[in-house]
This record gives sequence, C-alpha cells and structure tokens, in this order.
Amino acid sequence: MSTFKDLNLSNQLQYAIDDLGFTQPTPIQEQSFPVILSGKDMVGIAQTGTGKTFAYMLPILRDLKFSKQVTPRVLVLVPTRELVLQVVQEIEKLATYINVRVLGVYGGTNINTQKRAILEGTDIIVATPGRLYDLALSRAIKMKSIHKLVIDEVDVMLDLGFRFQLMNIFEILPERRQNIMFSATMTDDVEALINDYFKNPTKVSIAVSGTPLDNISQQCYKVTNFYTKANLLIHLLQNKDEFNKVLVFVSNKKSADRLFLKLDEIYNDELCVIHSNKTQNYRIRSIKQFDEGENRILVATDVMARGLDLDQISHVINFDTPKFPENYMHRIGRTGRAEKQGNSLLFFTDKETESKEAIEQLMKIEIPLVAFPSDVEISEELTPDERPKEIERENPHKRNEREVGAAFHEKSEKNSKTNQGGSYRRLIAKKYKKPKTRGDKNYNKRTKRK
Repeated sequence: MSTFKDLNLSNQLQYAIDDLGFTQPTPIQEQSFPVILSGKDMVGIAQTGTGKTFAYMLPILRDLKFSKQVTPRVLVLVPTRELVLQVVQEIEKLATYINVRVLGVYGGTNINTQKRAILEGTDIIVATPGRLYDLALSRAIKMKSIHKLVIDEVDVMLDLGFRFQLMNIFEILPERRQNIMFSATMTDDVEALINDYFKNPTKVSIAVSGTPLDNISQQCYKVTNFYTKANLLIHLLQNKDEFNKVLVFVSNKKSADRLFLKLDEIYNDELCVIHSNKTQNYRIRSIKQFDEGENRILVATDVMARGLDLDQISHVINFDTPKFPENYMHRIGRTGRAEKQGNSLLFFTDKETESKEAIEQLMKIEIPLVAFPSDVEISEELTPDERPKEIERENPHKRNEREVGAAFHEKSEKNSKTNQGGSYRRLIAKKYKKPKTRGDKNYNKRTKRK
C-alpha cells in the first residue's frame, strides 16, 4: 500500500503530514494527485469525509511558488460559510511550513472588512459564490491572476441555486486556467456544467465500490408511473413492524413535494420531507424528528440526504431510479450500517429500465424482481412530465415548417436581405470609395449642393 512519501511531496508538506499523523493517502488523494499535478482539468467523485480537501490542496501547494503579488492565484469555491471556515483550517494545517497566505470570504459578515483583507494580499482565496461575485463586481478582487479553480461540493452548490453566480464567475475568470471539481453525486446539472466549462477533464471516481454490501438485501419492482409507485409505497408502508424507519429517495424537489402530499393523506404524523427549497429550520426539525423516531418516513432528494448521519434505517426505497448508477450506491449505503441487516427497494418504469440496467452492470449482479402486488391499484393519473406532449397543429406560434406553403418561403427569402444602410449612402460610398475627410460633418452637405 502506498504512503504519502510515494507522492513525492516537498519536504515542507511532508513535515506537515507527519505532524498530523497521516501515513497513507486515501484513494481519492492518491488518484487525484498526479492528475492535478499534470495541470489537466479534473472531476473527482468522492463522498464527504474521504479527504477531498487534501486531495486537491496537496498537489496545488506542491507547485505554488512563493510570491509577493497581492492578487490571488488559486480560487476555491464551496457552498456554505461553514465549509469556507473548514477548508481554510485544513489548508492552514498543510501550509504550516510554507509561506502561503489564505483568506476565506463569505456572506453574512461585513464586506468592507473582507475588502481590506484582500488588499493586504492573498495567494489562495476560499469563498462562497455569492460573496465572491459581489467582491468581483465592486473590483475589490482581481480575478485575472487566478490560474487554478477548485469547485468543491458542486452538487450541493447547484442544488442550493448557485448556478447563476457560478456562470457569472466563469465569465470573469481567465480562460487559461485549470478546473478542478469535486462532487459526491453526479446529476444532470453537474454534467451540464462539466460539458460547458471543462476541457476534456479526467474523471477520478472513488465514490463507490461496484461490489454491493453483503448485509443489504436488494429487490426491485417494475411500476407503470409515478402515482402507481405512490400506491405501491403506501401499500408497503402499512407494515409498520418491518418498515419501521424508512428513507425514501426521489430525483428532484417537485417529486419530493408531490409524493409528500400523496403520503400525507395517510401517514400524516409519521412523515417528514427535506429538500433545498425548505428552510434551514424546517430541514433540521425534519431530520431530528426522523432520527429520534418521532417520524418513521423521510422523503429526501439525493443531495440533501447525502450528508446525513442516520442510524437504524430499516429500508432505503429508491422511489425514482437514479440516472447515475453511483448515486444508487450512495443511497443504499444508508441502510445496513454497523454490520446490521439492511434492505433496499428499487421502483422503476419502462423509461427507467436503462438506468436500472446500468446499476446492475456497475454492481455486476441482477437485482431480484418482485411481482407487483395484485391488491395495489394501478393508477391512470399522470404527472406533467409523464403526459404525452400534444402538438397544436393550428397554433400559428408553433408552425411546423413542413406545413408552410411556398409563398411563405418566398417572403422569408425576400425579407432575409440585409440592410445596407440606404441607397444614398451606398451611392456616395461607390462614387468616392472612401471618405475624403474622416471627421468633416459637413462633407456630405457640400457634395449634395454640387
């Protein structure tokens, strides 16, 4: 097994690692080090608590030369104030024997104090997106010197609504930079961000092991649609002795609210929900009530439930089949902890079959299919996403090009001619080739009088 000495760290970094009592790098640290050191863009998939901060800071600090320049060279973006403080603290531990200036900036505090701190000079700035963009707009911080960008917990960042700020920050950063991103889950939003702003990134995935846990029983149900899934879930939850502490995963906030309303009709006092549109106090209260057994059913999205440390969960129910197979492994890992028996159920529709097969391919097993209970009603009600899209043939605002006659195309071609600035100006330009005197405002008047 490799040690930190195999990473060829500088003596100063090795001294700091020794002081911390670490000898062996975690998998994400070991595999990220050469990629980040090479200068390539990188996407790391790793759970919280796997040493991600050291994974990106060790190679960055190894190559960060001493400089007296005032403007920062490394930018680390994280979603919350608490994470800013935590990352700054971790960097300072590693930089014990290195002359590196680190500054954390975040909202909720006096921005003028942070502006003064920036003017004193910093090498690494750790920030929340909102406060960083405010500082950049006020020209308190110059972004042109940033050559390494790290976005940590990007899935949480996007779920909390920071996409707009991130896109604005990308626009004011120099094009020639190294992008490093860490996320615990892959989502469509994360993938879109990678495709838009990263250049052929190397993916390092330590988030999951493809081998399913032996103490987790897995089963799946084939279901027709959302409301039939809800009926099946209601049916299963009636067995309170077996389903005594149930974590239900859904794909997004709308589904979470829709399912909560359906379950609330029957399991009102036993039910709670968390997603990023809920207030902090609401989320804390829901988690506390579920953890203490006051509520036995918690409906949650992937991102909001990821950091929860919950024990004694009898069942994880995948109400929606995750599009990324790694997310399934994150979900089922919530049950069967401390060597206790856990249970996982997966609901999938025809559209989700491909995602289910990708999960099975990752785990190299086939999830046992359970027959759909005959006493569960198959609903014909569809969600807006499930309803077939109707084509309005007579809607003039949604014309199908194939239905448009030849006259339309003739008119379109005529109107596509470019405006060349009027016949008079064209004739003058043709006659004189170029203006005689560039700044003479009366030139054309004199020409006209002649």
